[in-house]
Amino acid sequence: MAASWIVGIDVGGTFTDLIGIEPQSGKVALSKVPTTLENQAFGVLAALEKAGIALGDTATIVHGTTTTTNALLERKVARVGLITTKGFRDSLELGRRTRPTPYGLTGIFEPLVPRQWRLEVPERLDAEGGVVTPLDEAAVREAVQQLKAAGCEALVIHFLHSYINPAHENRALDIATELWPNGYITAGHSLLSEYREYERGTTACVNAAVQPVLHRYIERLDGELKKRGFGRDLLVMQGNGGTIAAGIVAEAAVNTVMSGPASGVMAAAYTAREAGLPNVITYDMGGTSSDVGLIQAGVPQVSSELELEYAMPIHVPMVDVHTIGAGGGSIAGIDDAGMLKVGPESAGARPGPICYGRGGTRPTITDANLALGRLDPAGLLSVDNPVSLQDVRDAILQHVGKPLGLDWQQAAAAILRIGNDKMAGAIRMVSLSRGHDPRDFALFAFGGAGPLHAAALARELGIPKLLLPARPGITNALGCVVADLRHDYVRTVNKPVASLPDMLVREVLQGQIAEGRDTIARDGVAVEEIQLLHNADMQFQGQSHLLRVSLPHIDVSKAELQAAFEAAYWQRFGVELPEIRAQLVNLHTAVIGRRPRLTLDRLLMAKPADDVNGARLGSRDVWFEQGGWQDTPVYDRERLPRGAHFTGPAILQQLDTTAVIEPGNAVDVDSLGNLIVTVTP
Repeated sequence: MAASWIVGIDVGGTFTDLIGIEPQSGKVALSKVPTTLENQAFGVLAALEKAGIALGDTATIVHGTTTTTNALLERKVARVGLITTKGFRDSLELGRRTRPTPYGLTGIFEPLVPRQWRLEVPERLDAEGGVVTPLDEAAVREAVQQLKAAGCEALVIHFLHSYINPAHENRALDIATELWPNGYITAGHSLLSEYREYERGTTACVNAAVQPVLHRYIERLDGELKKRGFGRDLLVMQGNGGTIAAGIVAEAAVNTVMSGPASGVMAAAYTAREAGLPNVITYDMGGTSSDVGLIQAGVPQVSSELELEYAMPIHVPMVDVHTIGAGGGSIAGIDDAGMLKVGPESAGARPGPICYGRGGTRPTITDANLALGRLDPAGLLSVDNPVSLQDVRDAILQHVGKPLGLDWQQAAAAILRIGNDKMAGAIRMVSLSRGHDPRDFALFAFGGAGPLHAAALARELGIPKLLLPARPGITNALGCVVADLRHDYVRTVNKPVASLPDMLVREVLQGQIAEGRDTIARDGVAVEEIQLLHNADMQFQGQSHLLRVSLPHIDVSKAELQAAFEAAYWQRFGVELPEIRAQLVNLHTAVIGRRPRLTLDRLLMAKPADDVNGARLGSRDVWFEQGGWQDTPVYDRERLPRGAHFTGPAILQQLDTTAVIEPGNAVDVDSLGNLIVTVTP
């Protein structure tokens, strides 16, 4: 029988999750193993072994990795050398005149490329791409040799205005290729053909810094997989929510930054479309943080404005996710002003929340949920756990209750309330602050802790429905399975709409389409169709703020551009300014290779009960913000029959998460095993 398993593997900070689907038989395999931080490849191989999937029977493996993100955050990156225009070696350090700390003159930061490895050569183009100073080729050769002698492993070539005329960068690239000992050379314009030399240069330096790290990791993992019988190309998740073949992923290694949150959003988009709810706000709550995104008409919102940390803007398209430090392990305590504070400090995996029994002493959101009956005491506080329920409640009273004059119950409720307020604020950031009414969306909750808080957040924000997927705790791995191939391109135009040459937009977009099709052909992965998405970054003349506008087709006229921008401006700001003309700044194209569709109806593998009562495990007292303590039925979520309907309150338990259904909320189980919850105001 031909190889047919399709496997998604997501590496997180604590666990490596795997989901495998065999489309012909409908078989599903799941596994969760500890992440091997010293070498993520060991965890990937362990997950495959635990799932019992034979690599010789596997058609596709899609891998989401935190290798590049962790390397940047921990500064475990390659030594990078930079060759730039004479007079501009310090642009990457000067940046945008911001400060590491918002107030006062304190704070320092360390540039990704130290000054001694940033070299200048005579060359200069003007803003229209005209040559002001010819490229000094001898100076380029000398700079390359100097950086090579200094032990630099990767090289960046970054010249002023190369986005409009790459001739000097291309010539310098040819010279460097002759002399550099490896293929780790990044030309800024080839990665990001966009104006703003600071952001373009920083993005190129980030790419160079992680390129050797990613290449070595993927090469090692791919070799191990092939040694064990895998005969296909490994696919790697990118931050834009698409995948790319392992053989070419290191060419634009920066595109894999933040691929973890992106895979979760892609799974949410896929699941929500299958469930008939194309407009959703995604809410992924883990142990340390919560990630929130927005999906409209089945398409995740994509942004090019990520700043991973201070002075590290990464201007490549990535799924637009807003992250806050509020997760199950977020620690609650009293600050210097005597106010209750929840997060961003986290108990992490070690020691973790108090209830884990690993030495934690300060209360967390998870401890508050346990104290209020929302988590199963019998499951968390098993016989080998030295911590009791009373210990948890006493710690909440000591650290939070007594300083605020509250009993343990009021203190636990306050912890949840403050945590929920922070998470509701994150949802407002991706919806209301961008001109979207959350009442027009469903809330898609996943992650280990997302379904615990989703009902309260939906009620707070007026969101009418919740969508709880079949496997919330492994949604990121599912995103790897269902993600399509995707490649994004950008080109700066920066001209008033009224003065655009007639065929300019069409010519730019056609060039991006052709490049995308060629790259998908290089991926070597079968796709059912190719989808094209076109957008423009626009602004009123004289403004600096950019607004992303969707383009209906490549033959868009000047009048259509102006009208589309005015409509987007009205939706975002509620203001009409017809007397000011629009400026077309950047043109974007996403070329998406759609992989074959998969059915999700086998993710819950337990045999369904005959009715809702057949899935009931018992009941316990649970505290709700509306109604206080109530005797609440507890169900085995995996055994709920398809088509079932019931009304809260209820607690739904499964291996990877627990869901809280508030009193009065109506639950429907759809044909795929998703829970569609109608929220009572």
